[in-house]
Amino acid sequence: MRIPRKIASQAAIGGAAAVTGYYGVIFSELMVAKRAIGITEARPPRADGLYGEELPREPVRCLVLGDSAAVGYGMARADATPPAMLGIGLAHVLDAQVEIRSEAVVGAQTHDLRDQIEAAGDFDPDLVVIVIGTNDVTHRVPAYQSTRLLGSAVKKLVDGGAQVVVGTCPDLGTVRPLPQPLRWIARRKSRSLARKQTVATVRAGGRAVSLGSLLGVLFTEKYDVMFGEDRFHPSETGYANMVSVLVPSLAAAWRERDRDFAVAHFGGNPGTMSLTDAAEKAALREGTEVTRDGRWARILRRR
Repeated sequence: MRIPRKIASQAAIGGAAAVTGYYGVIFSELMVAKRAIGITEARPPRADGLYGEELPREPVRCLVLGDSAAVGYGMARADATPPAMLGIGLAHVLDAQVEIRSEAVVGAQTHDLRDQIEAAGDFDPDLVVIVIGTNDVTHRVPAYQSTRLLGSAVKKLVDGGAQVVVGTCPDLGTVRPLPQPLRWIARRKSRSLARKQTVATVRAGGRAVSLGSLLGVLFTEKYDVMFGEDRFHPSETGYANMVSVLVPSLAAAWRERDRDFAVAHFGGNPGTMSLTDAAEKAALREGTEVTRDGRWARILRRR
């Protein structure tokens, strides 16, 4: 019996050493990536205010929540940030004044959404857009915890009378400063979180739009154009592409005319499916919206 025990002991020690070595490599690569990406203390100017003031219709109030992608980290002008682009785009599409209020914070995680909602005070939004999840992945927050908190936030906003659109976690596998295998792990974790965010959002009464790599192949092929100087956050063009897939879903949420403003995603068949299947299919193509259809879910590609 001593020989098998000795072999088992040596195997256990070897396994522990391998695991320790693996996580040591990952930690080292994470430190290298952080140095390569860099951090700036500069924050973009706030873009809160009224857009489309010349338009006759009463203002639609839009609240922006989330992390640096929602803030517009790296931008030096207010009009280059996602909140401003959302205001301009929605005013144009809805042909109405749009009042933007942003409580998004650089570095925010999903658990910060509750504080952001409280910070909005009596703003009483008609529309809410949330972009969150990247920092949950980089800080290794369990996906079940993130999605539970996201679902609670969406439900609270929906119960308050708002239409909520969530841009799911981007695909971190497109970030080149992340070395392998760290980039592979980041891609797997971020995609998995995005699928679970979709399910949590729709169950809570909101709409989920898959950002994936923001616009998939475009961000990979046009890397130098779509990413900013830190090579981690989007450039102005990158933010504009992100906003371009959120505005149509926000507009449709406001109009509640899905079948007039959307087309079926797959095969031209507008049929419904389970929420889990819809989340899986949405993950395959960026810019796909998942919304509730009775007891089922529907996937849509916005015009």
